[in-house]
Amino acid sequence: MKLSPGKLMGMKRLSDEKGIFKMTAVDQRPPIKNPIAKHLNANEAPWEEVAKFKNMLIKHLQDYSTALLLDPHYAIPGSMDTFNPKKGLVVTLEDSIFTETADGRLSKNIDNWSVSKIKRMGADAVKVLAWYRPDAEEKIVKAQQDYVQKIGEECMKYDILFLFELLVYPLKKDEHQTQEYIEMKNKKAEHVLKSVEEFAKEKYNVDVFKLESPVNVNQLSDSDLSLFKEMGTLAQKPWVMLSAGAGKTAFKKVLELAFKAGSSGFLAGRAIWLDAFNHYPDWSKIKTQLETSSTSYLSEIGLIAEKHALPWNNHNCYSIEGSRFPYQNSEFRNLYKENIL
Repeated sequence: MKLSPGKLMGMKRLSDEKGIFKMTAVDQRPPIKNPIAKHLNANEAPWEEVAKFKNMLIKHLQDYSTALLLDPHYAIPGSMDTFNPKKGLVVTLEDSIFTETADGRLSKNIDNWSVSKIKRMGADAVKVLAWYRPDAEEKIVKAQQDYVQKIGEECMKYDILFLFELLVYPLKKDEHQTQEYIEMKNKKAEHVLKSVEEFAKEKYNVDVFKLESPVNVNQLSDSDLSLFKEMGTLAQKPWVMLSAGAGKTAFKKVLELAFKAGSSGFLAGRAIWLDAFNHYPDWSKIKTQLETSSTSYLSEIGLIAEKHALPWNNHNCYSIEGSRFPYQNSEFRNLYKENIL
């Protein structure tokens, strides 16, 4: 497999010089909005409060990150003057408000937002989270597949990386019910693995997977390494780990197993900065925590990734020439098409 020019440049900008992804997520909406609204006894968190916190995250964490994941609601309009343009930029496309039906969840894009706008603003990658259960009702499964496929086609059209995040969730029949952006309790590894297997198909055009642990993080053991290896084999593309609200110690265990299984890094948020956010509305304490424990932890897992993660350009999905610029002669401008679909 060879990467197109736009996607190749995206991979290089999101990773360090060795090809390792050390990315920080600042696109969370409900996990930040809801606690602020609750504290203020308000129906909706003030835009300024959410944007202020995200600006602090970017300011204090970007030096330790290869790339940042930002949302168009708060992080981008509130922080682009703070954002370091030398860092990789991943932008969220999916709406945090999903449709919960009796048969499963349906995803949708943020209103008035698109792959083309993300490309036009200068981003390096489009990020989409899709809730997915392979055992949901057929119409829900098909709708989610169609949703992801359409985005993959748009990313091909505009030659921008497609960074795809998968999360399993509780169906109506399951014991533990939640609509929070946290790891599902008692999730089944087979659901995680079957989901990865489905979206690794060529028709979805995924470039990098953002994956959850196949086992609940509080139940992880060294014996689960085989499941991580299976997940990596099924992905067939470079993959990074998400934290899904896991604590610092638990997430380090996830990374230990993932790197042994061939993961190329991480794209994490709350494991890095939630301790600081818990001091809201004491901005002074939040700042201190971000400057100390958050940056220390991010630096620590970054060093672990540098030592043990698989560089994305060493992934076996690429041939020897696969991660090099695909046009090496004077015909570049003729061969590189406006629309490759």
